[in-house]
Amino acid sequence: MANDLSLKSAYTMLSGHKIPALGFGYPSDPPTSPKKSFSIHSKSATDMSVDPLSPLEIVAITPEQILSHGPCAEAIKKSGIPRSEIFFTSKVPPRAMGYEATKSSITSSFSQTGLDYIDLYLIHAPYGGKEARRGTWLALLEAQQAGRIRSIGVSNYGVHHLDELESYIQELEAQHGKGKGGEISVGQWELHPWLARPDIVEWCRERGVVIQAYCPMVRGQRFEEPVLKGLVEKYGKTAAQVLLRWSLQKGFVPLPKSVTPSRIEENADIFDFRLTDEEMKLLETGEYAPCSWDPTTSNE
Repeated sequence: MANDLSLKSAYTMLSGHKIPALGFGYPSDPPTSPKKSFSIHSKSATDMSVDPLSPLEIVAITPEQILSHGPCAEAIKKSGIPRSEIFFTSKVPPRAMGYEATKSSITSSFSQTGLDYIDLYLIHAPYGGKEARRGTWLALLEAQQAGRIRSIGVSNYGVHHLDELESYIQELEAQHGKGKGGEISVGQWELHPWLARPDIVEWCRERGVVIQAYCPMVRGQRFEEPVLKGLVEKYGKTAAQVLLRWSLQKGFVPLPKSVTPSRIEENADIFDFRLTDEEMKLLETGEYAPCSWDPTTSNE
């Protein structure tokens, strides 16, 4: 899957829409304004001799974090990059689970951004209980059917949550017709060599769900690992770049997070080398070591 990837690469989701092979996660509490950072990033893409019309994915965090929505959307409009070349993701926060609350959350996203549509809307976490999860999915589905949201999916769902959602989708199809229950276009999890989640990955692979990886660089906590340092020396890349390359070769869509222009450029410079099969195996640690929260284990 990752043999011929470039900065222009994209995957086709079950919704039929495309998603860039590399995303850009925006911090919830950035030290500089999103508008400034995004405009610098866009200029940097041109300076790097990267086609400025390459797909660019911006992942805003959640509707209650206004800094990630309004200013990012304003920067998109002022960047000069066509809206069709930018992939904008938002999420339903845990506090907005349930049908009515999710509808309000979606309305808030549009009022804050002023966008005509949002490319991808994810359920941030499987909290709130079964009925809340079902209500949230239904609200997202209705917004998708109305053309306001192009693709929908989940984040931080365990296999048991995924099975539950799949059953609900089948239930909706039985009531309203085939294809009327929606599709899980994207699943997003913390993923890296120390948290590979093979059960979740297998579930998604079997169903064609695109897998996004947040914290792909493990927040820098593993940069001194001997196996990683050896690859850094061999390829003349940073530890972050090696980990992002691992993510790409696993078929994930990595979401490196930064507001530093030089780091953003560095994170995109991962298409000129390839880890060998042996090196990929060396990075199969078998560990289960989250560096962030882990809602996949929730039994609500």
